[in-house]
Amino acid sequence: MDTQSVIWIIVAIVIVVAVIALIAYFGRKKKADVDRKRAADLRQQAEDDAFRAREREAEAARADAEAREAEVSAERLRREAAERQREAAEVRSSADDQLRRADKVDPAVTKAPRTRDKNPEHRA
Repeated sequence: MDTQSVIWIIVAIVIVVAVIALIAYFGRKKKADVDRKRAADLRQQAEDDAFRAREREAEAARADAEAREAEVSAERLRREAAERQREAAEVRSSADDQLRRADKVDPAVTKAPRTRDKNPEHRA
């Protein structure tokens, strides 16, 4: 082979190597761009998930607060019911005492004084 042929072969090899190097460079650059985009998407998704998690935590805290409020309200109602029950028992006891006193005073009542009857009848 003559010198000019060798030079052309070397130039061709250099060009092929340069083309391969450029393809590899741009391929890596393209992959890096794709990876950056994917990482940005993953970060955005993570931020969105974190936001949704905070929303759910806030909803859970609100539900817990409502439950505690309901417990307090239920306790207040239980106490109120117990107080009303106590007041009703006092009124019932007072009414029974008053009926027994009336039976003692009434000359028409000849049997033992009344007790709690749902339908008290006048005893003679």
